[in-house]
Amino acid sequence: MTEMQSRVTQRTLLHPTTKDLARAAGVSRATVDRVLNGRDGVRQNTVDRVNKAIQDLGFVRNVQAANLAKSQSYRFVFALPKSGDLFLEEIVARIAEANDLFAADRIWCDIHRIDDNDPHSISGYLSSLSRGDVTGVAIMAPETPQVRDAIMRLQERDIAALPFISNQAPLNADWVGVDNSSAGATAALLLGQSLRDRSGSVMVIAESMTSRDSMERRLGFDQEISTHFPRLHTLPSLETYGNTERAEKIIAATLTAYDDIVGIYVMSSEARVPLEILEDLQLPNDTFKIAHERTPFTENALRSGKLDGIVAQDAGHLVRSAIRRLKGIVDKRRSSGPQERIRIEILLRTNL
Repeated sequence: MTEMQSRVTQRTLLHPTTKDLARAAGVSRATVDRVLNGRDGVRQNTVDRVNKAIQDLGFVRNVQAANLAKSQSYRFVFALPKSGDLFLEEIVARIAEANDLFAADRIWCDIHRIDDNDPHSISGYLSSLSRGDVTGVAIMAPETPQVRDAIMRLQERDIAALPFISNQAPLNADWVGVDNSSAGATAALLLGQSLRDRSGSVMVIAESMTSRDSMERRLGFDQEISTHFPRLHTLPSLETYGNTERAEKIIAATLTAYDDIVGIYVMSSEARVPLEILEDLQLPNDTFKIAHERTPFTENALRSGKLDGIVAQDAGHLVRSAIRRLKGIVDKRRSSGPQERIRIEILLRTNL
């Protein structure tokens, strides 16, 4: 073997190219390109030969270089609820940051606000999108048949789509968020251990129990309490629907009806309004209060002792993971592993 042949062989083994694939499979580079991009017009036995060459040579496609060569760009839309407060503001701020962070990859993100109480309007919006409008959509909406079907139709139109924060069964493979059952169980464990041997009722406050994240948090919370803290009794979930006046009425009525409330679990991601109402109602100082999501309000409440614990998920990680997952779907290179696992964070006054 000549020195030149040795160098070529070494290069092929270490950094195989599409030219090397074409030579090994006995096809043209144009055919290799069609196979790599999943285009039609290639016989199955030819596809098999190219795939075997990919495996034999250890070929790894440089997606970024390929995208630059064909001027591939990505426009992703985050469909977020119109109703919302400080946690959604955190999400919006992190999306703005991501536009700068991912600009070099030709990724741009927009925000569209949806009425999360109207599944038909959400479905109508998603149905109006075409591949020419957007490359992918991250949807934060309660689980309904209309929304779930609209997401699946997006995928049929070759638009990358995934549930964001609130999951949509049976789309578990592609979604971004924490394990909400574990998040609810974590809240229950903190509350139960802090109350120790006390007995009494626990008030549970949610925006809506139609959202899958609320249902899973409630199931995890109830299972942990009933199994390990039998002295505590969890009350039926109070649904505020994001309405302050309704929240005031149902929280005050529950406090009147139950004089043994020892703990408060704000299960919704927007905790400001329930916590402000509870403060005005002047609960006993030893009432344990726990909520979800880190916002300026919950941070201040934790520091001042008006809140005892926060079970959170990092807003920036949520947004970045959604973008990477959407891009992976478009590029047919699924993004997975520890980098995309959204972890449950426990925040106390001492570790802010």
